Amino acid sequence: MKDGVIVITGATGATGKATARAFAKQGASLALLGTDLSRLDSLARDLELSPHRALTCVADLQDGKAVDSCARVIGAKFGRIDALIHLVGGWAGGQTLVEADTDGFERLLGQHAWTTLHLIKAFVPYMKKNRWGRVLAISTPVAANPPANLGPYSAAKAAQEALLMSLAKELEGTGVTTNVILVESIDAGDTGAGTTPDEIAALLQFLCSDEAAKINGARIPSYGELYREGTSDAVPDANKAVI
Repeated sequence: MKDGVIVITGATGATGKATARAFAKQGASLALLGTDLSRLDSLARDLELSPHRALTCVADLQDGKAVDSCARVIGAKFGRIDALIHLVGGWAGGQTLVEADTDGFERLLGQHAWTTLHLIKAFVPYMKKNRWGRVLAISTPVAANPPANLGPYSAAKAAQEALLMSLAKELEGTGVTTNVILVESIDAGDTGAGTTPDEIAALLQFLCSDEAAKINGARIPSYGELYREGTSDAVPDANKAVI
């Protein structure tokens, strides 16, 4: 991705930082999206990117107009967008569906489904125009195999995946691919359990390469033996994050 333009949402999280570092080392220009400008600017400084290779943008991704505004700013600065990497997540669980809070379900749908739809609508047209692009997101095996007491979260992630898999079909033959990486948990503390941010970043790099051009509409597992159906409704420890 040397000289490519990569949009990273949730850029100041552990996975976002690892992904930004990996693509910066490749020579890509980065558009870093988040909700805290000071943290975004700090990340850009840490990456030691020259001003013409970095842009930070604050936006509530559940607000379609705000996402559109960010896309226009990024497009105007760089003249193109080559990849959208969506790393914003949110988790809630521990209740049966009878007990579930409907407002909480709405929040999860907003975090996963609505953010994804707004990003697709704002950024994919740039990639289609250039006839090359990558749309990538992180999901979870519970979207396809929901355990007990995790219904709203599983449903929200399933909705996100449905949008992305539909997009993959819609973009066939355009040079733009869409894929999802499945992780059970993100091991930000390198404890040996879960998938580390660096491992996720390496897979994202491959999927953004020309060698991955024929991979489209895939759900790619990156959790090994860790996931066992019915065991993922426990609250993660301090070193692990569920996307």
